[in-house]
Amino acid sequence: MRRLWNEHIHRPSPVGGADPREQEVALYASWIGSVVEVALARGSLDGNLAKMLETRRAEGNQRVFRAAGELGEPVRSYVARLIAIEDLLAALPVG
Repeated sequence: MRRLWNEHIHRPSPVGGADPREQEVALYASWIGSVVEVALARGSLDGNLAKMLETRRAEGNQRVFRAAGELGEPVRSYVARLIAIEDLLAALPVG
């Protein structure tokens, strides 16, 4: 996860404008980033963050998927990478 996260943060973000779809993707990226930073520092997921992640995953990523689809490349690839990071987070031990 650390390698993927480092690659992610060293690439320019394809979102950041006033378009609500871009804002949706940017919000998701920010949320994932805050969870990743804590998880990397701890080597595991905090119980509260694990619950937040579980809730987020249960709600699904339809809005983010839709926004990425409408915005096209490179946003689709950006969101795919974020979802891969989210999957790695979900696999971390809780401790």
